Amino acid sequence: MDIKEIQSLIKFVAKSGAREVKLETDEIKITIKTGAAETEHETTYIQQIPMGQPQMTQAAPPQMQTGDGAASDSAKAGDNDDNSKYITIKSPIIGTFYRKPSPDKDSFVEVGTNIKKGDVLCVIEAMKLFNDIESEVSGKIVKILVEDSSPVEFDQPLFLVDPS
Repeated sequence: MDIKEIQSLIKFVAKSGAREVKLETDEIKITIKTGAAETEHETTYIQQIPMGQPQMTQAAPPQMQTGDGAASDSAKAGDNDDNSKYITIKSPIIGTFYRKPSPDKDSFVEVGTNIKKGDVLCVIEAMKLFNDIESEVSGKIVKILVEDSSPVEFDQPLFLVDPS
């Protein structure tokens, strides 16, 4: 995770109104605390985890991501004309993507669902906190790009929306 991603995460947490968010990966632990009172200040703790054996396991995912990225780039190139008229809704945080509020409930949206600004599209779980992801645009869901219960990265495309 680079400094720009950390800064984006801090800004997102500050805007969300959450008092504390913790994020832990194989290589880094981050705790962001914000306070509502003027005397409290935003605090960020970053702790590097020793690079022993996890470093070897970290080497494999970037190679897989490169392969996936190349495949998705070629897929995007083929669909570029079709997708250029759509708005892409991206993940504002790292976590686990859920299409339903709970396992026994219906999905928030399906392909073909008309949405408006402020509608909840999905939930992303980050550090045992469930965050509603709301639409910032109005339109119709054309494609759901992520499988239910799968991990998502910051800025990863989640939905394609036809604004017309």
